[in-house]
Amino acid sequence: MKIQRKMVLQVPAGQSKIRIDKYLANHIENSSRTKIKNAMNDGFVEVNGKKIKANYVVQPLDNIQIILPYLPDKEDVKPENIPLDILYEDNYLMIVNKPSGMVTHPAYKNYSGTLVNALMYYMGDLASKLPRLNGDEDDGGDERAGIVHRLDKFTSGIMVVAKDENTQRKLSKLFSKHDIEREYQSIVWGKFKTKKGRIEKPLGRNPKDRKKFAVVQEGKHAVTEYEVLKEFDFTTLLKLRLHTGRTHQIRVHLHSVGHPVFGDETYGGNEPFGIQLTSNLKARINNLLELMPRQALHAKVLGFTHPVTGEPLRFESELPADMKVLLKKL
Repeated sequence: MKIQRKMVLQVPAGQSKIRIDKYLANHIENSSRTKIKNAMNDGFVEVNGKKIKANYVVQPLDNIQIILPYLPDKEDVKPENIPLDILYEDNYLMIVNKPSGMVTHPAYKNYSGTLVNALMYYMGDLASKLPRLNGDEDDGGDERAGIVHRLDKFTSGIMVVAKDENTQRKLSKLFSKHDIEREYQSIVWGKFKTKKGRIEKPLGRNPKDRKKFAVVQEGKHAVTEYEVLKEFDFTTLLKLRLHTGRTHQIRVHLHSVGHPVFGDETYGGNEPFGIQLTSNLKARINNLLELMPRQALHAKVLGFTHPVTGEPLRFESELPADMKVLLKKL
């Protein structure tokens, strides 16, 4: 299986003005503007030796170099005997409790050990009925072997998986219309002035680091509600409800209001935040961070109307062991 493909193209002398994402999508077989944009966001597109953005307009005789990560087709994904924590299952869908450290679906640099690999093994001969693996925003959604929504690699918690394309389409509509109850719990730095609140800030790619997300004026609408469950000396246990489902939404929103998720290395949560440190307190915090070497974030509740039977469903999972230990120490 190929891991990536590298191409070099030269723009013809008579080429008219066109955005580079459109140009490359038109000239690269089995590609799309979404894949091209993702490659740009990851720094895999250069024009005349310089990295550029998706709105760059190609010029005659431009030399373009692009590396496209290879996303495997479903038939390329190997079933792997990975234990699944299944909370519910019927003929149409499954509810699984994803552990921290598991990637949701195969992607660049993560071709094994994913939830999809585990699903392929678990379903055996029925795995062929799973929705197709490769999909793009351009053609109706992120259809990846039944995956309807994602959790970050180091976020634990409840996910729904569709067993067929019809169920997947209907579940995707529920998510797009926000007709889903999603509740998270998180341990964050600091204490809140108000016990309940609403963070409503647009989110998009971080212009300084395209692998991260940030609050940006031109970003997509995003809303997170929070409620304080318990306060500790320098941290707080929060209940969070998502009204939108943007990438890294909770982590970025909390960081933006000065309360990054405890242990979140990407968004400032892996070191003391807003605390005057004594030597003893510094040692204590370092010990706590060693206990929680990932973001303390768990998708605790998922509720929705069954897309086929119309039955109301609601599932809840306990906090994982590492978060329980951290709370006990706090």
